[in-house]
Amino acid sequence: MVVTQIKKRNNELAPFDRIKISTAIYRAAVAVGGKDRARADDLAKQVEHVLNKKFGEKIPNVEEIQDIVETVLIDQGHGKTAKAYILYRQRHKEVREAREVMLGKPTSIKVSLNSLAVLKGRYLLKDPAGNIIETPEELFSRVAENISLAEPKYGGDAKKTEDAFYEAMTSMKFMPCSPTLMNAGAPLQQLSACFVLPVSDSIKEIFDSVKNTAIIHQSGGGTGFSFSRIRPRNDIVISTKGTASGPLSFIRVFDTATDVINQGGKRRGANMGILRIDHPDIMDFIVAKEKTTVLNNFNLSVALTGKFMEAVKKGEDYELINPKTNKPVKKLNAKKVFDLIVLMAWKNGEPGIIFIDKINKDNPTPEIGEIESTNPCGEQPLLPYESCNLGSINLAKFVKKDRTVDWPGLKECCKLSVHFMDNVIDMNNLPLPEIEEMTRNNRKIGIGVMGWADMLYQLRIPYNSEEAIQLAEKLMKFVDDEIRTASEELAAKRGPFPNIQKSIYKNKTPVRNAARTTIAPTGTISMIADCSSGIEPLFSIAYIKRVMGGQELLYINQHFKNALKDTGLYTDNIIQKVTDKASIQGVEEIPEELRKIFVTAFDISPEWHVRMQAAFQKYTNNAVSKTVNFPNDATTADVEQVYLLAYDTGCKGVTVYRDGSREGQILNVKSDKKEEKADQKKEEKQGSKCKFDDKNCPECSAAMVFKEGCATCPDCGWSKCSV
Repeated sequence: MVVTQIKKRNNELAPFDRIKISTAIYRAAVAVGGKDRARADDLAKQVEHVLNKKFGEKIPNVEEIQDIVETVLIDQGHGKTAKAYILYRQRHKEVREAREVMLGKPTSIKVSLNSLAVLKGRYLLKDPAGNIIETPEELFSRVAENISLAEPKYGGDAKKTEDAFYEAMTSMKFMPCSPTLMNAGAPLQQLSACFVLPVSDSIKEIFDSVKNTAIIHQSGGGTGFSFSRIRPRNDIVISTKGTASGPLSFIRVFDTATDVINQGGKRRGANMGILRIDHPDIMDFIVAKEKTTVLNNFNLSVALTGKFMEAVKKGEDYELINPKTNKPVKKLNAKKVFDLIVLMAWKNGEPGIIFIDKINKDNPTPEIGEIESTNPCGEQPLLPYESCNLGSINLAKFVKKDRTVDWPGLKECCKLSVHFMDNVIDMNNLPLPEIEEMTRNNRKIGIGVMGWADMLYQLRIPYNSEEAIQLAEKLMKFVDDEIRTASEELAAKRGPFPNIQKSIYKNKTPVRNAARTTIAPTGTISMIADCSSGIEPLFSIAYIKRVMGGQELLYINQHFKNALKDTGLYTDNIIQKVTDKASIQGVEEIPEELRKIFVTAFDISPEWHVRMQAAFQKYTNNAVSKTVNFPNDATTADVEQVYLLAYDTGCKGVTVYRDGSREGQILNVKSDKKEEKADQKKEEKQGSKCKFDDKNCPECSAAMVFKEGCATCPDCGWSKCSV
């Protein structure tokens, strides 16, 4: 008799797979310098022989199989490999025990401790006393069951659909947005990530929006606004004979309201505030967050028009338009205004920019209205009262063992994700009747990708390469095509979205959803899936996370770890050298070939960041959330180049961030390069006297400050100190 099944730790049965045993033996051998895959296969066959002889018709469990692996390794004279295998078992046992300690109960889903900490802190249901009352598998079961309840409405099989949704989430191939995970099957049942609300030019309408914002934040959603309809500061208010206070005063009102409302009690309220470049108060808006202590509940972005961008390139003036009268009130030089936006973004990352004309060019329902704003991270342009219903496909799960893309698997996941997100719209308990009407009539969804950097690592393709750009276009076109096909199939079964006759699809093949693809930042859901966020490069290959009680946990990218093991280079010494580093490029023990592949954010020039964003944007209905990370010593000219390139390559917006330019940034790594530059500058200042004697800063024209022979700009930080 032969063993055909095994019993997993959760007592479920699974097919016996000798390849898994061979792989485990090979990895243990690699850890001690072995490289013979064929020998690992032979040893796995011996393990199988012993299993068949010992168990016959019985079904062995995982621990019994691992005991036999140890025995065979020792009997065959592979003591070092046996020791490495034993250590491997012990580490995994410790992780399982740590999971149980964190939850207070066992879990069968193999999530990392980092993922489990996120789930425990924000997603798993708690009782009134704050005790965890569900495991990760129960969370995903709750969500899958709830979202599948839309099936009977369309004659579908709810149980079959539930099983498919559960498998997609527990395998980490697809993950819906945070509100869906938090609220599906829970009392709130508010499943949308973000909303856009109108802000009109009257006190009543403005404070109606403030009230609605509080309701949305309390339900777990974020909000986006355009303040461009509000009359400028000092404009005459006929009804009161007074003067208007302008958009910024009302942005502060929204910000204060957000301060006292937590999103669903689980996360801080988030807002996007947008002002058109031709609004008379635009200069005040651009510098509104110069002090990082104000408007902390808002991301700010300037809506740049095509007309403005062309004026920038030509150095021409452009008109500011009073939104109340729709008449020009003043002219400004476009290049000087653009330079101020660049300077402020260089100083602390805000404001961001969106290209509002490009966004409206792709507006699927232009007869219903013009798009004026986006959600808080900028990836979802929406009409007033629309919601964004987001989910992301984990690309890291669609790489085969031969390092090729699993296109059939990806196609299947695209189809399932459309089905899932369309059901979300039906199951959603939306916070306002106006939002419910717009959401159900347009049925917009936003399916994106995450794990892109992990996919490239597995394929051994550098992020900053032409091959990666070409693959990005090919992959996103594939995803967009398959998602549209799935939406067309749903339209045939369930009917198209109700507003289709007011859309760009009225004379085309009907679709179920007015818009379908969006690339979100996926901050926390990528942590649950243990993959890289969105289409961003990794910030660091390895880092130490300090948790409560002073415990330090080492996190290392699994694909980098596997690459080191495959080449026999995995050692504690190398891991120590790459931990908490912005880059591994200076670690000579790592071969150049691997250093080229395992690049991180600061190894990638801004041009490659923008080109990658443009490649994905080319086949994305909505927009792409992407941050162009700069090193601390980047210049305003670098930021300007990125903005112009983003415009020229078809991006719908762009966000930049210069490392260290804002206190309390979320991700930090120690950088030897930065420390060396700081030491070098210190030596220069001590050993020389500055000969720079211009009175004005060459970057921003502010008056320079001279101290101990060195010139520094108090506005933008530019300095000069050289012999």
